[in-house]
Amino acid sequence: MRFLRQSLTGLFLVSLTLGILAMAGFTIFSAVQERLTSKPHIPERRERIFAVNVITAVEQENTPVLQAFGEIESRRTLEIRSKLGGTLIWLAEEFEEGGQVQVGQLLARIDPADAQSALDRAQSDLLDARAETREADRALSLARDELTAAQEQVELRERAYRRQQELEERGVGTTAAIETAELATAQARQQVLGNRQALALAEARVDQAATRLARAGIVRDEAKRRLDDTSITAGFTGTLSDVTVVEGRLVSASEKLAHLVDGDKLEVAFRVSTPQYLRLLNEEGTLIRAPVSATLDVYGLDLEARGKISRDSAVVGEGQTGRLIFARLATAPGFKPGDFVTVTVKEPPLARSVRLPASSLGPAGKVLILGKDDRLEALEVELLRRQGDDILVRGEGLAGREVVTKRSPLLGGGIRVRPLRQADEATTARDEMLELSDDRRARLLAFVEGVADMPEAVKTQLLSQLKQPRVPARMVRRLETRMGG
Repeated sequence: MRFLRQSLTGLFLVSLTLGILAMAGFTIFSAVQERLTSKPHIPERRERIFAVNVITAVEQENTPVLQAFGEIESRRTLEIRSKLGGTLIWLAEEFEEGGQVQVGQLLARIDPADAQSALDRAQSDLLDARAETREADRALSLARDELTAAQEQVELRERAYRRQQELEERGVGTTAAIETAELATAQARQQVLGNRQALALAEARVDQAATRLARAGIVRDEAKRRLDDTSITAGFTGTLSDVTVVEGRLVSASEKLAHLVDGDKLEVAFRVSTPQYLRLLNEEGTLIRAPVSATLDVYGLDLEARGKISRDSAVVGEGQTGRLIFARLATAPGFKPGDFVTVTVKEPPLARSVRLPASSLGPAGKVLILGKDDRLEALEVELLRRQGDDILVRGEGLAGREVVTKRSPLLGGGIRVRPLRQADEATTARDEMLELSDDRRARLLAFVEGVADMPEAVKTQLLSQLKQPRVPARMVRRLETRMGG
């Protein structure tokens, strides 16, 4: 029985294996036959269509804007120096860092004892010189009178001499009398010569006295100026900086005591490249007075000052490139010399130009425009300016056409696209406004009021902004970042 059971099992397995092999052979044969008799299947190809953003090119007059970074400077800065050496015996209360002073205000006084003594001596010498002048004048007057008297004596002697000659001619006079009269006349003439010499000496003495008086006056005036130099005054209204002295310190002549800065006459100095500089020249080759705005970002609030270009530097500067340009600012509240600002210069406007996104321009200087049946066409344009994320271009046939805003390697001439036309955003993330809760608004107000190093003009503007129903989100983020919140 056991042998029969194993034989039947083996027979069953052999039959099952042969059946499976037969089925597999039939399946393969059927597949080969179907493959040989069937026609090849070619899948249908469809054109790929890309979705692109497009904008309409509007040809108009655009004003290019040149951006650079500059530094605020004062057009009038004065070094306060001591003309004389000595001890500072008095300083004004405003003579400190950041002190506001007025024109003509007394700032400091140096010990005037030595200068006063020199002035007193000079005045005494001047009095002596005046006395000497008066005495010389009196001596001159006496010398003139003596000369007059001597001349009268000569005339008398000459008349006496002539009488003796007449008496001798009539036989009455004697020769001895004539000789005596002649000798007296000669002596009188000699006296006249002596008086003339005395008069000349008196006149020379007057001249010397006048010279001495003039010198004494010069010495007196110089001593007075030196006494006045002991008082240091402000040359104009401004703010003191770099104060290096205190009351009681011994200073030397020409030592710098502080800087006086005029905060109302500010200008901004900024450097541009040579191509940018050439765009700011007119047909005569001189620098145009282009409008300029300087912007300082403070706690999310932009301080802005406006002005015009005034001049450029005479030399490039060692190790520098480009050109250094100066622009005078009309009013600049909140700005201080040394502030690092962003400068925006308006260039001459460009007529018949189109403003497009910078991503729309290809490396070959072409843009893709929407053609017939929504197929792209490549159009060559002239790049006029780059303005941040935008460009200003000019091209024939560009006005009124729809331009692809973002290029990609998949796009090119002849490609069919699906245009997406989107309206311009009314506001940007920078112009977003927030409505603050009462607690959040109170924390921001308290933080701004507690900042000690913030300029008053900026603080006032920030407080007024925070009290509005809607507050700029950018400013709130800046303040909360400083708060650590």
